[in-house]
Amino acid sequence: MSGNVALVAGASGHVGSQLIDELKRSGGWTIVALARRSNLACGVVSLNADLLAGDIAAALARAPHPTHIFYCVRAPHSESGKEDVEANLTMLRELIEAAEVVSPHLAHVHIVEGGKWYGAHLGPYRTPACEDDPRHVGPNFYHAQEDWLRLRQRGKAWTWSASRPSYVCAVTPGRSRNLVSLLGAYAALCRAEGLPLDYPGSAESFQSLTEITEAGLLARAMIFLATDVGAANQSFNVTNGDALRWSNFWPQLAAYFGMPAGEPRPLRLSDWGHGKESLWQKIVRNHGLQNLRLDEVANWPFGDFVFGQEHDVLSSTVKIHQSGFHETVNSADMLLQMMDRYRALKIIP
Repeated sequence: MSGNVALVAGASGHVGSQLIDELKRSGGWTIVALARRSNLACGVVSLNADLLAGDIAAALARAPHPTHIFYCVRAPHSESGKEDVEANLTMLRELIEAAEVVSPHLAHVHIVEGGKWYGAHLGPYRTPACEDDPRHVGPNFYHAQEDWLRLRQRGKAWTWSASRPSYVCAVTPGRSRNLVSLLGAYAALCRAEGLPLDYPGSAESFQSLTEITEAGLLARAMIFLATDVGAANQSFNVTNGDALRWSNFWPQLAAYFGMPAGEPRPLRLSDWGHGKESLWQKIVRNHGLQNLRLDEVANWPFGDFVFGQEHDVLSSTVKIHQSGFHETVNSADMLLQMMDRYRALKIIP
């Protein structure tokens, strides 16, 4: 692995920060952390640039020239399911075109996509989803990015790959778009109000299958895909490899917080969570938690998106396993283990 330089675009996010940790553990990488704001991680070269501001070329000229680019960036978006195709495509194009100029030894570009590739945000779709399934109708920035990358790569020495995770979970304090901390905050507030732990969604959502992706597993898969010759110029689903049904997991979650498990109770968490800051601060004081605002722990619109899906969300991981990456994670165990870590950090009670 000697001589490889990894440029991690989106270095401060769930995926990028975990990837940097895994690159450090694997050894042999010079790591360039690209983010809009300063990244103070030890052992990396920090590079600050905004991919929509046209300043990436000048920034890259000041950094070690990448051999591998890991693209973990998304344009700012709401939880409506609709995302800015042109902005997302522009950011990828700006980075790759600039990197080609300064990096004569560029070997690989890896992009992170997701379940929205299959239309998981639009309603029921074919499951388990396979990488070569027909595309859904309508604009999708993942489609636009991969199409551009395929065309750009033709005749070039470098190759590309793409990972498609689902609901990436990680322990990232201060980043509230995270299923683990959101569930922890929701349970703590319900308990403080003397309520059972009702499921904040419909009966259909409660019984549907879903999948999640542990950020460490995703990071290791990304490194594998970026360095394995057999994975070049292909896309791969990357999830924990199992299926989670909320109706099965909910009693475990309730027991973890010492609460009775309730029933499906359709509600908009965005409305339910409004005005609960004072209660949250009381919980923080009573349990000696870090002084974080509720919106730094729980992103309620994200919860509305996750628990509002009344259809199976499931991808096949056969392709990546057959390619040589065999890791799996028990999703229920993972969620509770991450709860333990958030407790140890004094973020949830």
